[in-house]
Amino acid sequence: MVEPIIKNDAVVLGILLVILSLIFKTSSSKHPFWKKFYTYIPALLLCYFIPSILNSLGILSGNTSKLYFVASRFLLPASIALLTISIDLSAIKQLGFKAFIMFISGSIGIIAGGPISILIVNAFFPEIINNLSSTDEVWKGLSTIAGSWIGGGANQVAMKEVFDVDDKIFSAMVAVDVIIANIWLAFLLYGSGINDRIDKWLNADSSSIKELKSKIETYQAQIIRIPDTSDTIKVLATGFGITAVAHIGAESITPILINNAPWLSRFSLTSNFFWLIVLSTTIAIILSFTRLREIEGIGASRIGSVFIYVLVTTIGLKMNMFAIFDNTGLFLIGFLWMFFHAFLIIIVGKLIRSPFFFMAVGSQANVGGAASAPIVASAFHPSLAPVGVLLAVLGYGLGTYGAWLCGIIMQTLSS
Repeated sequence: MVEPIIKNDAVVLGILLVILSLIFKTSSSKHPFWKKFYTYIPALLLCYFIPSILNSLGILSGNTSKLYFVASRFLLPASIALLTISIDLSAIKQLGFKAFIMFISGSIGIIAGGPISILIVNAFFPEIINNLSSTDEVWKGLSTIAGSWIGGGANQVAMKEVFDVDDKIFSAMVAVDVIIANIWLAFLLYGSGINDRIDKWLNADSSSIKELKSKIETYQAQIIRIPDTSDTIKVLATGFGITAVAHIGAESITPILINNAPWLSRFSLTSNFFWLIVLSTTIAIILSFTRLREIEGIGASRIGSVFIYVLVTTIGLKMNMFAIFDNTGLFLIGFLWMFFHAFLIIIVGKLIRSPFFFMAVGSQANVGGAASAPIVASAFHPSLAPVGVLLAVLGYGLGTYGAWLCGIIMQTLSS
C-alpha cells in the first residue's frame, strides 16, 4: 500500500471541510458559469468525487485515515437521529408500496445478476475466469459481493465464512465491491439532481413525495426560529445522546446474541453496526411522538445534513479510481452485474411508474446499506433520509439469505 502524502487526520478533516465550503459557496453563487455547472452536476456528487480524486492521486488515503470510521459510527447515527426525530411517520406510510417493490427488485437484480454475469463472461471471455483463479474460488468470492450488495459488511463477512473464501480472492472482491458500488453511487447522486426529468420519462407519479416534502417544509416554517448557543447545544445533545444510548445498547445486545444465539449471525443480527443503526433509528422514531420533535425548528435537520455531507466526503476518500485497472476480469463481471441490477430496477420502475426516488433509494439500500442509503435519500430532501434507513435495515435481514442463494446458483453454474 502506497503511503499518502498527507496522513494526519486533523489535516485531512480540514481539507474535507474546505472542499465542502467551496462546493457550497459555488453552488449558491449567482455567477452564470456556476449556475450552469450545478444544473448538471449535483453538489452532493462533488462532495464525494473530489475526495476520491485526492485518494486516487495518493494525496489523501481512506485506508490510513480513521475519519470514515468516526463518521459512520458517530456522525451517521447522530444524523439519522436528527433527521428522523422530526419526521411524520404517518406521511411516510402514505408513500405506498412502490418503495418496497423497488427494494425487492434491486435485491432480485443482485441475486440473478451474479450468475448471469458469470454466464456472459464464460460464453464470450472464458479466459478471464480461467486466468483469475480456480473457478471454485471465483464463485465463492463473488458470493461475498452479493452479501455486501444486498445487505452490508456483516453479510459479506458471513459469506466469507459460509463458503470458506480464500483471503487473497476476498481482498480482490472487496476492491470490486467498493469501486463499482461507489461508481453506482455517483450515478444515483447525479440522477437525484435531474430527478424531475427522469420522473417525466418514467411517467411517474411523484405527488406523494412532493406532498411529504411540502408538509415538512410547512411544519418547519411554523416552528423555525434563529437558534442561539443553547439551542444548538440542545440539538447536538439530542443527536449524540441518542447515538450514545444506541452504542450502549448495541454493545450490550451483540455479545449476548453471539454467546447465546450464534446462529443469528445468519441474519446479521450479531453485527454491532446493525444494532447501532436500528437503535438510533428506533429511539428517534419514538421521540418523534414527543415535544422533542420541535428541535427541527432550531436546526435539527440542518445539522444532521452537515453530518451527512461530512460522511459523503469520507466515503469518497475510500475510492481509488485507478484500482479499476487491477483485476480487470473481475471488474468486467462486476460491471455486468451492476448493469443487470440497474436494468431490472429501471424496467420495474417503468412498469409500475415508480418515482426515481424509490428506484435510487431502493437500489442504494441494497448496494450501499445504512451508510449511504440515507445519503441518496437526503439528496432529494433531508427529511426523506429515514426512508433510506428503513429499507437498508431490511436489506441487512435479507442479505445473508439472498447472498447464499446467489452463491449456490453460481456454484451450480460453475460446476
